[in-house]
Amino acid sequence: MTPYARRGVHGQTVEALARRILGGRIPEGATLDLVALQSELDVSLTALRESLKVLAAKGMVDARQKRGTFVRARSDWNLLDADVLRWQFEGAGEATDADRTLLRNLAEVRAIVEPAAVRLAAERRTDADLQALQAALDAMGEDGAGPGHAVEADLAFHRALLAATHNELLERMEMVIEPGLAHRDRIVHSHPHSEDPVPAHRAVLDAVRERDPGAAEAAMRALLVQAGRDLDRLDGPGEAAGDDDTKGTGGK
Repeated sequence: MTPYARRGVHGQTVEALARRILGGRIPEGATLDLVALQSELDVSLTALRESLKVLAAKGMVDARQKRGTFVRARSDWNLLDADVLRWQFEGAGEATDADRTLLRNLAEVRAIVEPAAVRLAAERRTDADLQALQAALDAMGEDGAGPGHAVEADLAFHRALLAATHNELLERMEMVIEPGLAHRDRIVHSHPHSEDPVPAHRAVLDAVRERDPGAAEAAMRALLVQAGRDLDRLDGPGEAAGDDDTKGTGGK
């Protein structure tokens, strides 16, 4: 699955429309005024219609005779689509309530997928897989690296873990996990009190290297608990204290 190209007027129009819908500026059920949108976005009607076709393919809009083009119910949207996830997160500076809800939803998915995936990685990993994991861990621990470097290193580590399962469907989960993980990482790594992620990741790698599925799963669960604490710090002490059900389900 390849993310939608962002370049050019067409790509910019798709993203502008998507973010308005995802952000609620164009609510569910609303009928779109194509003439007004064409003027506001300063694009041709052809470009606008082509952009809407992209959103229609993702379940976000539809068209009917007499009604026109309208926003479908959120329950119809392909929320696991990599672009839909990215559009909800990308460009946000601080975590909004909606961001936190989606982050925690995604964290629950990761808590189901990654501990099981890392067991397979421990059983099936190759020397090349270990090299990719070690390179990501080394990059994560580099002194003086900025938040952007830390984010990419973390993504590379989890991408390499999924690849080490040698299961094509699990490998594709990176398209679901990465947008939210990247957004979470950008916020957490810029926070002065976030925990050092290297030891928890090293424990995962050590268990995978030793071909110990049980230890690998335990290490991954410990990593997710640590990541949950980082999210709790962002929520603030009051919310963190009362959010026991979601503790330990953040991403790292």
